[in-house]
Amino acid sequence: MTTAQRHWNGVLMSTLEAAADPDAPLRSVTLPAEWDAGAASALARLVPGDTAIDLPSLTADWLGTLAPDEGTARSLVWLLLTRQAAPTEPVWHGAFDRRAGFVLNLAAFVSPGEGFAARTFVAALRLICSVLRHTAQVTADQRNGELPLPDLFTPPASGTTPSATPAEAGTVLLTNLDACLAGVGLDYDSEDGRAAACAITALATLAAHTGRGPEALPLPPVRTVLPGLGETLRAVWNEAAVVTENPLAAVETGFSTPNPVDGILGVEACGLAPVFSMLNPDGRLADSTRQRLELRGFTPETALAAALAGETVLPQPSPTAHLAMYRALTGFVDRMPARPETFSTSNRMRLERGKRRVLSTRHGGFTQKTTIAGHRLFMRTGEYEDGTLGELALTPTRESGMVRGLMESFGEAVSIGLQYGAPLEAFVENFAYSCFGPAGTVEGDPVASYATSMLDYVFRALSDSYLGRRLPDGPYQDRPNDPDPLLPMDLPELDQTGGNGTSSVRKHRILRLVSQTPDPSAQPEDTEPGTPPDTHVQRKIP
Repeated sequence: MTTAQRHWNGVLMSTLEAAADPDAPLRSVTLPAEWDAGAASALARLVPGDTAIDLPSLTADWLGTLAPDEGTARSLVWLLLTRQAAPTEPVWHGAFDRRAGFVLNLAAFVSPGEGFAARTFVAALRLICSVLRHTAQVTADQRNGELPLPDLFTPPASGTTPSATPAEAGTVLLTNLDACLAGVGLDYDSEDGRAAACAITALATLAAHTGRGPEALPLPPVRTVLPGLGETLRAVWNEAAVVTENPLAAVETGFSTPNPVDGILGVEACGLAPVFSMLNPDGRLADSTRQRLELRGFTPETALAAALAGETVLPQPSPTAHLAMYRALTGFVDRMPARPETFSTSNRMRLERGKRRVLSTRHGGFTQKTTIAGHRLFMRTGEYEDGTLGELALTPTRESGMVRGLMESFGEAVSIGLQYGAPLEAFVENFAYSCFGPAGTVEGDPVASYATSMLDYVFRALSDSYLGRRLPDGPYQDRPNDPDPLLPMDLPELDQTGGNGTSSVRKHRILRLVSQTPDPSAQPEDTEPGTPPDTHVQRKIP
């Protein structure tokens, strides 16, 4: 508690009564006085139980692991206090068996009258990336399924350094994009708004990939729109494009999905989604609405009068604006969330009427070659024009005809369900973490290090690609050694006296051993002396 108070010294605090949901009991939440009741409710959802919540004490729990020194700890507290950044939910819970991460509130880096603070944004990103790499080293022994097993048995030669890129250190998630665009005077559903969003996103990825070499850098966008952002982009690019012999651990970039951390940061719209409402949950004008009104020369009173007169004061984003922003930002971050669904109503109508939404003859998708416990699997997907999944094909090679037929038929059954409107979430929920052989190490796809079955890998990979949720590896399970079906097994023992009064003996199965050694001089161990090696031998196994 003393350490926590030292970092929060001088901050005016207040205590509110909040609950995770309307049916839950109220809890005392101590947080900065400038924060609203929404942040208190988010903390109540973040921390399970019914005891009181003290934000300084709560942050002290993860500061001890994330911050290597007092200066870094104070900087992280400042980012949280200004609501610019906060750790992801697993960090608050102390679940360091998963990769740590931070959520950055883009709107908090916009200063009134000054625009987007690009240099401050880059400084915050560099601090967070340094913290994530430090945390990855400290908590490496708590990770699940990430041990570099080949390195344990193949030590590097003396005088050499390993050339492989270090494992991923963590994730940086961006959020509140539309409120950020409102602060710089741009509409979400506009070419300038999408160009500014691409430039900010590319800047975040460049800063996170600094120290990994030029191969890991995305190309910056052609247009930057925002003043001063182009110069910062070029400076970060020149610094990040330096070739290095020892690349730093990767920090992945993406956009956040709905979670309590967004509520702590005061986010209006999660991730890259637009702000569809001009009001806050308490009925007041949202900050993004006030900023857009001021830029258009309106006060709340004059805007109300103009709206009553039939004038369109603030144009709302079109139904396709979210998808247009999604397409514009693809390629500037490492991981994109689930593609915005614009056909949900149409899909439900087709499902109710029993109509099938067939894929076009030429469609998009991807093909993934993966090896699971030494068993090779080809997975191919087919996508509709809106990017949603509509077809799945599974082809296990070097397997028996029955296994291959069952997997191909299963893929066709899933495809039919998807084309009739069945949600992918239901398939993922039912088949991810299914346990049956072959199960083991996954090679060829970084989405998983260990899979409990082929279907476990398939639906976790689909969840990562089409739902924007990367599911962690399941726990390793030792399967009991099944009896080898090729070994002879005794038949049940018959009665000592048969039906005709004669005694019967216990029968044994016959194992046929076929030699495939063409060299006459080589005598196989399983053949009797003097027997030619290319003849069939029948031997009884006692």
